[in-house]
Amino acid sequence: MKVWTRIMFAAILLASIAASAQATTKPVDAKAAVKASMKKIWETWSTKDVKAVSAFYAKDVDAVFFDVAPLKYKSWAEYEKGVQNILTQYKTIMLSLNDDAQVHMSGSTAWGTATISADFVDKDSKSTKSQIRWTVIWQKRGGKWLVVHEHVSEPLP
Repeated sequence: MKVWTRIMFAAILLASIAASAQATTKPVDAKAAVKASMKKIWETWSTKDVKAVSAFYAKDVDAVFFDVAPLKYKSWAEYEKGVQNILTQYKTIMLSLNDDAQVHMSGSTAWGTATISADFVDKDSKSTKSQIRWTVIWQKRGGKWLVVHEHVSEPLP
């Protein structure tokens, strides 16, 4: 009987420790994580390293991306190639998320909107500043939020 009591006590103690550990572990706020990745995406685009940026994007053939130019890309492979060609025209780019970013969630889908401050310096050292609009849709896949669609546009002058 004493052995059974000790086993029960040990089981209760272990269960209490496990419950306490779960209670002190802060749950990941999905909305905050997606919003943080919004900022990180534009910081990474500023490096002009499309391979680094690719970590944020779904590689599905049915993912569509609308950029300032051209009209659209029908896959990440198309987007990667097209944007890489455009980025070579610039010495530097600085893209930063403005403070109007919003994120909305529904299950494993999230969508966001924001404006982006852009400063492009071309090969002749000419600087062009603008504000661009961004709408983005993520899906949670394999524990990671990936962009499955985005639309980047610049207002008409």
